[in-house]
Amino acid sequence: MMKATISKAMLVALLQLPAIPAALAQQGAGLINTNGQFVLAAKAGQTQRAAALLAEGAAVNSRDRLGDSPLNMAAAKGNEALVDLLLQHGADVNLANIAGVTPLMGAAFNGKPAIVAKLLAAGARIDPVDRVKKSAAVYAAGSGCTECLRLMMEHGVQLNARGANDLTLLMWAAGYGREDTVRFLLDRGADARLQDNRGKTAADMARDGNFLKLASLLGQRS
Repeated sequence: MMKATISKAMLVALLQLPAIPAALAQQGAGLINTNGQFVLAAKAGQTQRAAALLAEGAAVNSRDRLGDSPLNMAAAKGNEALVDLLLQHGADVNLANIAGVTPLMGAAFNGKPAIVAKLLAAGARIDPVDRVKKSAAVYAAGSGCTECLRLMMEHGVQLNARGANDLTLLMWAAGYGREDTVRFLLDRGADARLQDNRGKTAADMARDGNFLKLASLLGQRS
């Protein structure tokens, strides 16, 4: 293997580069520490501490090793005060973690309609999907957050839209036995006759999950 060599001219140029001032280096290290503390405060739901760290210069879109931003954490936990604080400081409402999960998805999955409303009002998009191709509306349907779904429909979610494997929102709700959500979707006009890429309907999925009452209801609409 050949050894890397440095020419005399390159060595002279390197030696002439100005050193990083100690005060500037210390300031950079302090900022990194502040951002880390800010992420930890958000994870613990400490709104006042997070506010103090933002005042000290913490970056509002700092992230942990999984890519979760403070807004992602606050939205999933339903911490309205922290969500308000972060949005006021310009947090990116659509910033996803490494799994592709956005704050809106986290709020929908955990059944936090008040947070969903705040995020949508702040410009959260309804179209992104995570790494397994699930949208915020799919999370809402699967978790049975009917109010989350209603809010997202007001922002453009289509009732009979198909996602990965041709699954509809009705199928997701049926497969998890979410009767209230299924009834909401049916009342809105969801088509129970639609089939996924295996040829299964929402009634089939409810039956597969042993939600027999729900399967019977859906069967009457098929």
